[in-house]
Amino acid sequence: MTISTQKTSQSSYWQYALWLAFFTIFYNIAEGVISIFFGINDEALTLFGFGVDSFIEVMSGIGILAMVIRIRQNPEAPRSRFEISALRVTGTAFYLLAVGLGANAIYNLFTAHKPETTLPGVIISVISIAVMWLLVAGKRKVGRALNSIPILEDANCTLVCIYMSVVLLISSFIYEFTGFGFVDSIGALGLIYFSVKEGRESFDKANGIECDCEDGDCKD
Repeated sequence: MTISTQKTSQSSYWQYALWLAFFTIFYNIAEGVISIFFGINDEALTLFGFGVDSFIEVMSGIGILAMVIRIRQNPEAPRSRFEISALRVTGTAFYLLAVGLGANAIYNLFTAHKPETTLPGVIISVISIAVMWLLVAGKRKVGRALNSIPILEDANCTLVCIYMSVVLLISSFIYEFTGFGFVDSIGALGLIYFSVKEGRESFDKANGIECDCEDGDCKD
């Protein structure tokens, strides 16, 4: 492969990465709005928490989008302070989500609260698993082609979204067909685990970028 052909190939992969970042952001916005709407209407805690998580993923996606745009414009450019801030805001949001879900789960357990229905959770989670799986495959393909650790890490983040979708699917499915009252709160506890995990990883990534910045000034 000639140098010119290699550059063209890399350029097409960066374009692919850009579209993946845009799709991730807009899909999560739509998923978040729909999930929160039905979560509030049906008083389904797990679905509501899943919707809030979607908006946190939007913040993470914006950080990845900024990185892709920066590298496409100038591959040798230093890291951006925006990327560090975006990761820390995302990490904080994940921790706040975990606290909020925990408080509501405990309240629902003590009051024996039950959602009106979890059918929307079943439908949304099935769609999410299919879409996120395609995103994971696409991001891994691009990340390997460009040898980009951040993009591969973003693929792993999307994989965690699949796990959260599975938690939503299982809890929604069990409640819809058994009426077991506590399963919605138990599902929320599953989301708490992944939220804390994602929050910790966001701060670890931010600290890693900051260490890189110590060797060279970051852009504002």
